[in-house]
Amino acid sequence: MPAATIGPELQRLIDLLSKMPGLGPRSAKRAALYLLKKREPVMRPLAFALDDAANKVKACSACGNWDSIDPCAVCADGDREAGVLCVVEDVSALWALERAGAHKGRYHVLGGLLSPLDGVGPDDLSIGALVARAKNDAVKEVVLALAATVDGQTTAHYLTEHLEGADVSVTRLSQGVPVGGELDYLDEGTLAAAMKTRRPF
Repeated sequence: MPAATIGPELQRLIDLLSKMPGLGPRSAKRAALYLLKKREPVMRPLAFALDDAANKVKACSACGNWDSIDPCAVCADGDREAGVLCVVEDVSALWALERAGAHKGRYHVLGGLLSPLDGVGPDDLSIGALVARAKNDAVKEVVLALAATVDGQTTAHYLTEHLEGADVSVTRLSQGVPVGGELDYLDEGTLAAAMKTRRPF
């Protein structure tokens, strides 16, 4: 469809939708047309939800999880094991572990993985905050729940070196996590098994 046949408002919607993961220009056009057809039941509530989330959802100052309260609901839960800190790449991995019920302790979201090729270095991640939390007397174990990729392994080794000064045991996920696997794509049973059989790094 030539751009001239699409009004500026609709074109802006399509352009924004095409920036979403998994949505190219054609998929974005289909999504935009669907939203327009379902204006009242879907589009207007979605617009409200987006505005509400943009204004209220923020990163937890303790762990980096997304929530509308700070500290987040996970950090505020007094029944969780304060002595076990699970390190994840991003919030989607945290949600995956929570969905699986595989971890009953607390979390730390790095905000990515070390990747020299992509220009991501230690200063781009919340590594300093992790080391500070690990030196807290309450933390006894740090679980590295990172993807079994080259960047994930590089990050794990870097973190292990920097956690040597803290009096904590450093473990990693064990069986069930394939090399090259992303946590967010694994099923709950696989994640639960990997968490239960974690081993020293």
